[in-house]
Amino acid sequence: MKSYPRTMTDPPDLASLRLLVLVGELGSLGRAAQELGVAQPSASKRLATLERRLGLVLVDRGRRGSVLTPAGVVVTERARRVLDEMAGLLAGAAALRASREAELRVAASMTVAEHLAPGWLAELRRTRPDLHVGLRVTNSVTVARLVREGAVDLGFVEAPGPLARLSAREVAADRLAVVVPPGHRWARRPITADELARTPLVVRERGSGTRDTLDRALPDACPPALELGSTTAVRGAVVAGVAPAVLSVLAVALDLADGRLVEVPVEGLDLRRVLRAVWPGGRRLVGPAAELLAVATRRSSMGA
Repeated sequence: MKSYPRTMTDPPDLASLRLLVLVGELGSLGRAAQELGVAQPSASKRLATLERRLGLVLVDRGRRGSVLTPAGVVVTERARRVLDEMAGLLAGAAALRASREAELRVAASMTVAEHLAPGWLAELRRTRPDLHVGLRVTNSVTVARLVREGAVDLGFVEAPGPLARLSAREVAADRLAVVVPPGHRWARRPITADELARTPLVVRERGSGTRDTLDRALPDACPPALELGSTTAVRGAVVAGVAPAVLSVLAVALDLADGRLVEVPVEGLDLRRVLRAVWPGGRRLVGPAAELLAVATRRSSMGA
C-alpha cells in the first residue's frame, strides 16, 4: 500500500473534503465525481492532493470500487463536521437575511431525518405549499432538550425509554441489525448475543437513539472499537473493515441489497424499536405541528 510522509501545509479545501465524504458514502470515486459534476481524472487528482496534504492514505482503490481506509474513516467523519459547520454558517446567514421565521420548527434524530422525515414533509407541503419549515438534525437527547426548551414545535426521536416532561406518540417501527462486510467471519453464520457483547464495535456517540438502544440490549458490552458522530460515518467504517456495527435497517438497506454489507443474525437478541414524535407535555398540538404528526402517523399505518 502506498504511504505519504508527514507534511505541514495549507489546510484542505472544502471541495476536496466534500469529495472524500461522497467517496465514503457512495463507495466509488467515479460516482462521487459524477455527483459533484467533475471529471473522474480531476477528482482523482484532487483526492491525491488531499492525501499528500494530510500525509495519510485515505482511500483504497480497487476494481470493485473505492473504500475508505481506517484513517480515511476518521478523517471523513471530521471532514463531515467541517462541512456541516460551513453549511450551518451559510444557513445562519440565510436566516439572518430572511424576513420571517419558520412557521413550523422541527427537530429529528438522524435515522428519522435521513429516511422518513423527507417523505413526511413533502406530503405536508403538497397540501401547504406556502408553509415554511425549519428542520434541525441531531441526536435523540438533543431533540428532547430542544422540545422541552420550546426551541422547536415538534421532535422525532429513536431513543427507547421514558421521556420526562414530554408527550409522545409512536410514528414508525424500526429494527437494528448487526452488519459486517462480505469478507468478515460472521458473514456466513449466526452469532450469539454474548459473542456480540465481547466484540468491540463501531458505535454512534452517546445520546443517539441507536447507541441507547444498543446499550440497553447489551449492558455488559465491551468498550467500542470506534465512536463516531453520524450513521453515515459508522456505515463507512464497517465497509472499510474497521469493525462490525449495529445500525438501523433503514440506514443500510441499499448496502444490504447491493452486497456491500451483510446482516448477521443474532440468537437471543431483540433489536426492534419504535420511533416517536414528541412535544411539550400537557400541551395539545395545533396547526402545522399537528398536521405533520397526522401525516407521519398515517404514512406509518400504511407502511410508507
